Amino acid sequence: MPKIRYDNIDNVSIDKTLKQFKQWREDRRRKASRDRSYVVPHAEPEMDYLHANREDASITWIGHSTFFLQYEGLNIVTDPVWAQRLAFQRRIGQPGIPIEDVPPIDIILISHSHYDHMHINSIRKLYRSSTTIIVPAGLKSKMVRKGFHRCHEMHWWETFKVGDVNITFVPTQHWSRRTLLDTNTSHWGGYVLEPVQHPVLPDEPHNVWNTEQDPTAPKPNVPAVSGDSHADGYIHEPLPPTIYFAGDSGYFPGFSEIGRRHKIHVALMPIGAYEPEWFLSSQHTTPEEALRAFCDVGAETMIPMHYGTFKLADDTAREALDRLETERERLKIEPERIRVLGYGETLIVHGNADEEADSEDKENVI
Repeated sequence: MPKIRYDNIDNVSIDKTLKQFKQWREDRRRKASRDRSYVVPHAEPEMDYLHANREDASITWIGHSTFFLQYEGLNIVTDPVWAQRLAFQRRIGQPGIPIEDVPPIDIILISHSHYDHMHINSIRKLYRSSTTIIVPAGLKSKMVRKGFHRCHEMHWWETFKVGDVNITFVPTQHWSRRTLLDTNTSHWGGYVLEPVQHPVLPDEPHNVWNTEQDPTAPKPNVPAVSGDSHADGYIHEPLPPTIYFAGDSGYFPGFSEIGRRHKIHVALMPIGAYEPEWFLSSQHTTPEEALRAFCDVGAETMIPMHYGTFKLADDTAREALDRLETERERLKIEPERIRVLGYGETLIVHGNADEEADSEDKENVI
């Protein structure tokens, strides 16, 4: 039986000819002398806070596309890669949190099967009996063969509920491969994390609408949280922010569609591994395109990722950040909306912009 092969929206191809590969290798040799002295700074992780936290939505950058997220009481890791080496590429910066110090993980999100986004040994160290791994369509069978039996597979635009979190798998423009024979046999994408709203009548906590207790129970007709939150007699707690993890992608119209379907508060956007642009633009956004995508999805805050951890292309971390800042100034985007994290740095995100942050470190709270 032939294997299913997945495609991009509008069938955009990432394939390159042998002639293009040769030209890329020549370009890399010519640019080998670039200044790579800049190293992403490393912050001391707030481990006491992260182990104790069950309330705040927090975002901690581990490196590359790996984040440790805390959301609605769940500990989540995206694209786990703690490897010190990928093939011939040695890790440039150490992980923001040593893997043995990471709090127990509830959910692992995999955007696609490339080695710099899915490191099996890292997953094995994080995985426990109650951990759920969420993967793109076509990848579950491989994960089960590796011994990860709590694995859920998703197609674009599907939503999966875990606890009080709705996780939606959204499109990207990319590709997948682990071996010479499995190109595009599994899909690729990003994830949107949103709260499951649980309106509660005053003094009647048992009235929480819970489909797990009674799937046939009608959902209360409750207005949106915005406006007069008590007009309907329900108590509406401030909702946590919607977080968008963009995975790995070239610039494409799908970003606008994600913005139409979801109210994004924080977008984790890739800004590196884009040069030479003639070769990589279909699969990796430039810093300028990442900002354009950030505007397309309508997010309030952007956290750049996918730079500075491995030398995957000809660009450098310093160049990517400088181009990002130049484009931000050109577009007149407020500087506080772009939050550049160091490895191990934690950002606490409140869903209600008017809420006064409790943290003493206001620079790490939005």
